[in-house]
Amino acid sequence: MKQTSQSSRLSIAPMMDWTDRHCRYFHRQISRHALLYTEMVTAPALVRGGAVHLLAFDASEHPVALQLGGSDPAELAEAARMGADAGYDEINLNVGCPSDRVQSGTFGAVLMKTPDLVADCVQAMKRAVSVPVTVKCRIGVDDQDPETVLPEFIGRVKDAGCDYLIVHARKAWLKGLSPKENRDVPPLDYDLVVRMKERFPDMPISVNGGIESLDAAEALIARGLDGAMIGRAAYHRPWDVLSGVDARLFGAPAGTTREDVIRAMRPYIDAHLANGGKLHQVTRHMLGLFAGQPGARLWRRVLSEQANLPGQTSALLDEALDRMRRLDTV
Repeated sequence: MKQTSQSSRLSIAPMMDWTDRHCRYFHRQISRHALLYTEMVTAPALVRGGAVHLLAFDASEHPVALQLGGSDPAELAEAARMGADAGYDEINLNVGCPSDRVQSGTFGAVLMKTPDLVADCVQAMKRAVSVPVTVKCRIGVDDQDPETVLPEFIGRVKDAGCDYLIVHARKAWLKGLSPKENRDVPPLDYDLVVRMKERFPDMPISVNGGIESLDAAEALIARGLDGAMIGRAAYHRPWDVLSGVDARLFGAPAGTTREDVIRAMRPYIDAHLANGGKLHQVTRHMLGLFAGQPGARLWRRVLSEQANLPGQTSALLDEALDRMRRLDTV
């Protein structure tokens, strides 16, 4: 089994502007085993732009995967090598993002139209690194017939050496839908992804798209898939989604509380502030920690309104928690 295959049973999707290193550190305090992904980092930014700061992460984030965007095999190979040297457990190629900016760079979901090029990219990355090389894709784009193009695509990347495939179970419409609409409007087709696993039993396949809970993830895995990837639900309701992952999917002991998570975040925040960082850069990812609980709105309001104020420290977390508790006793 590949290094990250087991942790891929439940992973948190790469999300631009959201899954930065602070978000990943926070999520890691809730689940020790779920696989975490970076935001997409473009290969040109690393190789030509020298943006190595984008590779920064905390050692406690492991297992953690670097997602790359690009379409030049040699450049992606070099970027993959940089990621592996930085310590990432997996290098993932983005073949799913539908944004105009990504299309103009000839990478992301538009690459579904050129499976041979994707295969060349995967092969070059595989030659460059010893960690797993994976691909995240859609079931097709625009007027493509997923029943035809997806198995062809899977066959090509499998032959190129792809270690693991994550399939967002929706088409991407490159014209006419915004990136946000592409997350919601095209219909989900989980059945197709399950059929692909049946057709390629030796290819580890995870499913992504529209998965709102750990129960839903488990139900999809029970259909024969190797894993499930959850995106926005895990961000907005991190405790609901992640707190049961270790016990239910990895057979590890549970027992962490929300208060434990808050205590674990304090020294991390203190170190971030000591290095010139801003409190809100971390706390903005923690707003959903108490989602659905009494006082959740107060928790969000305190962090949202006060984390940007001068002189605020990690003590703001304790203040917000204390105000929640007092509200609960009124």
